[in-house]
Amino acid sequence: MNDLHSLDSHYDAVVVGARCAGAATAFLLARSGAKVLVVDRQPYGSDTMSTHALMRSAVMQLTRWGLVPNIAAAGTPVIRSTTFHYGDEAVRVDIKPDHGVDFLLAPRRIILDPLLVDAARDAGAAVRHGIALSELQFASNGRVIGASLRDGSGACRIIRSDIVIGADGRQSTVAQFVNSRATVEGFNASGVVFGYFAGLDWDGLHWHFAQNAAAGVIPTNAGHCVFAAVPASQFVATFRGDVMRGFIKVLASSFPELRADIDRATLLGRLRIFGGARSYLRQCHGAGWALVGDAGYFKDPLTAHGITDALRDAQLLSRGIADGSTRGLEAYQRQRDELSLPLFRATDAIASFLWDIDEVKQLHADLSAAMKAEANYVANLSQEPSLAA
Repeated sequence: MNDLHSLDSHYDAVVVGARCAGAATAFLLARSGAKVLVVDRQPYGSDTMSTHALMRSAVMQLTRWGLVPNIAAAGTPVIRSTTFHYGDEAVRVDIKPDHGVDFLLAPRRIILDPLLVDAARDAGAAVRHGIALSELQFASNGRVIGASLRDGSGACRIIRSDIVIGADGRQSTVAQFVNSRATVEGFNASGVVFGYFAGLDWDGLHWHFAQNAAAGVIPTNAGHCVFAAVPASQFVATFRGDVMRGFIKVLASSFPELRADIDRATLLGRLRIFGGARSYLRQCHGAGWALVGDAGYFKDPLTAHGITDALRDAQLLSRGIADGSTRGLEAYQRQRDELSLPLFRATDAIASFLWDIDEVKQLHADLSAAMKAEANYVANLSQEPSLAA
């Protein structure tokens, strides 16, 4: 349903963006008793660029929310190992039981996002696709008090809200309207080409590293996602003119075993490209507004941790809003930053490609320690307090 006229005039929260961060935030707020509206300019179930992989804390949250059976029913393979390939050396790490989780998942976004949207709707949130944010409404003191929404026909409606949440990605319109600035910025970026392949007989996650190149094999729905990455500064020269030729060249020169298997696999659709973008942490709250997901925090996709952090931050933000005070949102940003900075710094260093094999091994050890700390923190979060009066 895309009808603006059927909406109420006021909501406790308006969430702009129905991808995983926005839908998860809406689900948690609605479940705690809030009156929530979610809008997204894209159609329900549409695809988006993604790193796919869900780390332990994300699987833990989805298990708590009762969504893992639905993800499994959609044909998402269970992942029980991760293998790091450093040149000719392969280091396999089995997923051991911890916090009730002994596997990972990597669903396509055409699976994960609609499941989260459905969960938000089932919890009581109003959801509208094909609706864009035109403007934010501000009080005389500068506080955000609502949103002006526009449908595909050009019809507009103003909705009042206690808080407007931007979950609308790196180019967040909400972030632009509130003039949110980066508080921390990265220095490096990788350029990535990826595609979905059928016929690969690879078990578990595989991450490959070599001089000025990286690659990955991620088991997902109906095949594997395979990516090749280079420093962003080399992206155009590597892939210009013929993306497939550049993709094969990177694999052949640095990861010949993977390249040979790709020859025997079948590309589903076309290769997709991401030329790279520098990481950032933005100011993620203010008077009457907040940011979550890539709108507030983006890091290079080379460590495939974006969805995990988005789900974590959805929970932190929903708790901050439920607190009902400025302190709650301040706690959200503080917790987000404390958990994110070790992941951010390790990822930025990996994306620099200015490492040798021993150095990237240490960066992965640092990343693993940060991920464990994140999982421990998420595991110890109590249930969200109720907003219901």
